[in-house]
Amino acid sequence: MKHIIIIFCILNLTAVNLSAQSEKKMVREGNSQFEDGNFSEAEIEYRKALDKKPGYFKGTFNLGDAMYEQENYEESGKLFAEVAEGVHSDEHKASAWYNLGNSLMKEQKYKESIEAYKNSLRLKPDDQDAKYNLAYARKKLDEQQQQQDQNQDKDQNKDQDQDKDKQDQDKNQDKDKQDQDKKDQDKKDQNQDKKDDPQKDQDQQPQPQQISKEDAQRMLDALKNDEKKTLQELQKQKAKAAKSKKTEIDW
Repeated sequence: MKHIIIIFCILNLTAVNLSAQSEKKMVREGNSQFEDGNFSEAEIEYRKALDKKPGYFKGTFNLGDAMYEQENYEESGKLFAEVAEGVHSDEHKASAWYNLGNSLMKEQKYKESIEAYKNSLRLKPDDQDAKYNLAYARKKLDEQQQQQDQNQDKDQNKDQDQDKDKQDQDKNQDKDKQDQDKKDQDKKDQNQDKKDDPQKDQDQQPQPQQISKEDAQRMLDALKNDEKKTLQELQKQKAKAAKSKKTEIDW
C-alpha cells in the first residue's frame, strides 16, 4: 500500500507538472502570435491556457493585452481589473492598473482612468509613462467637462427659445381670437341696429344721382327745340292741307 501511495503521488505530481507546462506553453504560443501582430490568434491561445488553469494571471494579463489591441476596451479593462485585484506582486499590480487606465482612457472614462493611474503610481512612483498618462487624462477630463457645460448651456438656451416661441404663438393665437371676437361682435351689433331701425336700411339705399344746372339747361333747350320742330311740322301740314283743299262755291 505504501508503494501504491508513493507511486500515486509521483504520478499526481507529474500530471500537475505536465499541466503547468501545457498552459505556459499555450501562453508562450500566444505571446509569439501577439508579437507577430496576430492578436486574434494570440487571444485563442491565451483562452486555452485559462481553460487549463482558470485565474492564471499571466494568461489573464496577456489576454487583456490581446483584447486591447483588438479595440475591445471594455473586455480588456475587466481583465486588467481582475489581475490588479488578484495578483500579489506590486510590479504586476502596477502594470495591471496602468493598462486598466489605458483601457478606460480609450472608452473616454477619464475620471476612472485617473484613479487607475494613481493606483499604479502608488505602487510604482517613478513610472514616467503613468505620470504622463495621468496628466493627459486630467486634461481630457477638463475638456470633457467644458464640453458638457457648453452642451448644457445650449440645451438651456434651446429650451428658453422653445418657451419663447410658444409664448409668442400663444400671444398670436390670443390676438387672433380677440380680433375674431371683435369682428363677430361688430357684425352682431350691425344686425341688431338693422333690427331696431328698419328706416336705417332705407336710408342706406342708393340715392338718385343729382344733375348739374348745365345739364338741366341742356335738357330744357333740347325739349324746346323738339317742341319748336313739332310746331313747325304742324304748321307745314296745315298749310299743305289748306292749299290742297278745293274751294267749293255755290254758283
